[in-house]
Amino acid sequence: MAGMGAAQAPNSGAAPKSGQGLALAVVYITALFFIWALVTNLLDPLLKTMKTVFTLSPVEANLTGFAFFIAYFVMSMPSAAFLSKFGYAKSVMVGLGGIVVGCFIAIAAAKLHTFALVLTALFVMASGITLLQVAANPLIASMGKPEGSSFRLNLSQAFNSLGAACGLWFGANFLLKGDIFQKDVVVTQALREQALGFVSNVYLAIGIGLALFILAIFLVRKRITAASPQTGALVNPFSALKSKWANLGALGIFLYVGAEVAISLNLLLFIEQAHILNIAAEQAGKLTTFYMVFAMVGRFAGSALLKAVKDYVLLTLVAVGAIALCLVVIVTKDMTPTAHAGTLNLILAQAPLTSGLIPAFAALLIGLFNSIMFPTIFTLTLQRSSAPASATSGLLCLAIAGGAILPLIFAKIEEVTGSKSLAFVAPLVCYIYVLWFSFSARKAPVHEIQEGAASGGH
Repeated sequence: MAGMGAAQAPNSGAAPKSGQGLALAVVYITALFFIWALVTNLLDPLLKTMKTVFTLSPVEANLTGFAFFIAYFVMSMPSAAFLSKFGYAKSVMVGLGGIVVGCFIAIAAAKLHTFALVLTALFVMASGITLLQVAANPLIASMGKPEGSSFRLNLSQAFNSLGAACGLWFGANFLLKGDIFQKDVVVTQALREQALGFVSNVYLAIGIGLALFILAIFLVRKRITAASPQTGALVNPFSALKSKWANLGALGIFLYVGAEVAISLNLLLFIEQAHILNIAAEQAGKLTTFYMVFAMVGRFAGSALLKAVKDYVLLTLVAVGAIALCLVVIVTKDMTPTAHAGTLNLILAQAPLTSGLIPAFAALLIGLFNSIMFPTIFTLTLQRSSAPASATSGLLCLAIAGGAILPLIFAKIEEVTGSKSLAFVAPLVCYIYVLWFSFSARKAPVHEIQEGAASGGH
């Protein structure tokens, strides 16, 4: 730990708590939550594309998630150091620039038909997103009274869920087109070219759009800086490792994100199975949009509920719900679905009327109970950690690397058991820890989110 140079962290200088500058900063920061969610959730249809085009095993296909989320482990502490030295506005622009560079590497990978280069592109994109997360999460949490921090972060995360739903729907419509995704099709070089061409088009559009957004951020950078906590004091980003609650919260984030990503990455493959809904990949991809639509609904509802319900109480309730739904998926693993008896029109997608809807919607509804977990674990930890907020935030964002590990465990369980349903044991264990964390947070002392060492907590 000592080998890492100390980084400059925000000091306790007060940021504006109201006014036009703060309002504009909130709008731009909220837009960031939407943007990185859209980019992240293209992973789900992209996994299906890579698995089909390159004929990958379940573990190999889940390397897409590994390449993306391992960036949080590698880049979170450097991002915390960068943020504390250069401030919030520059961190946002550099983070967005990283996503743009990753998009153009993805285009090159599609042209060269190289899976390893696709993984490189995903790592670069996620490195940019890591810097955005390290900056945006504590920033939005600190913009107001400490007792409202969970509310503000949950509200921003609601727009994050909107971006995630858009990413899934956008990906299903533009990445899962073509005959290569038809059942029992013979994959030819021409079909591979067509599928990878769709990949190029999608990332070109995103790269151009984000380049324009960077320009918009540059034009209002002074307002964002004025609404941000000031920087100046030297703080070692690894100092959070000395805090009991920073470590407990980091493990909670690691397991929660791992569970969410493991389910999300494999949801399309789960739903399209013959013994679940037996539908085409594009149709299954559109249905997975509801995973994040439910999360969005949950975050808006959760933001309202947090005005009346303690955050740790709500975390307990959603953890119990997620555990119950995982158990439904697991216990229905041998269920023989009834024949299709019509079509259920769900506006965003269509689903066949069959008993396979029970495990399918149990998996989709986990998104509803995931909804407030990340922001609530994050703020519960910030309020209890004895380390500076920037260091704690860096450690918590590092823990998002759980999204790299749990999908591989999920895939390995599937390979060993031959069942995607039994693979839900992996997220089940994660949600049990979240339940324990919510109970433990009840009696821990809290403090205002700040950059100095906190009083109380460990």
